[in-house]
Amino acid sequence: MSNTVTNRRIVLDLAVTLDGFIEGNNGEVDWCIMDPEMEFTQFLNQIDAIFYGRKSYELWGQYMPQDEDSETEKEMWQMVHGKKKYVFSHTQKGIDEQAIFINENLYEEITRLKNQPGKDIWLYGGAGLITSFINLGLVDEFRLSIHPVVLGEGKPLFSDLTERLNLKLVRTRTFTSGVVQLIYHQDGKE
Repeated sequence: MSNTVTNRRIVLDLAVTLDGFIEGNNGEVDWCIMDPEMEFTQFLNQIDAIFYGRKSYELWGQYMPQDEDSETEKEMWQMVHGKKKYVFSHTQKGIDEQAIFINENLYEEITRLKNQPGKDIWLYGGAGLITSFINLGLVDEFRLSIHPVVLGEGKPLFSDLTERLNLKLVRTRTFTSGVVQLIYHQDGKE
């Protein structure tokens, strides 16, 4: 019997357009397909915490589905809201009833959280937080769901990276909706 303890992984799971945008110019994500084949609830069962930037948390961290939304979508949001939430912000401090705010020492705080027992951690976003995590080498897995839409403009997934990122493709999945999911690990991280 092994006493090896594995660190929690940080997983960037994100919808992206074919031309590399994570949202339109006005923040729209109406192009995002919630395909049941993608087994998103299975992903949610693999994590126990979510990392948000302040703006993403304000938009989605407390989002409540509408009455007319499907039961599946309501269950998904209930699962999301059952996870521990960490919000990275330069302006908002402390703890609210649903999240812990991290304001400084990003690398040290993330390393501390990764070394705690638990499941993987979902790096939700936004774009600035994702860039910071990538530049610090903190993303262990990239799960990018490429949607069959070209926006032409919007907020790019990758910007302001400080160096090249070499990735290893570990899995590809294609869905009848036209979404293609690509799962990469950073070279040297398994």
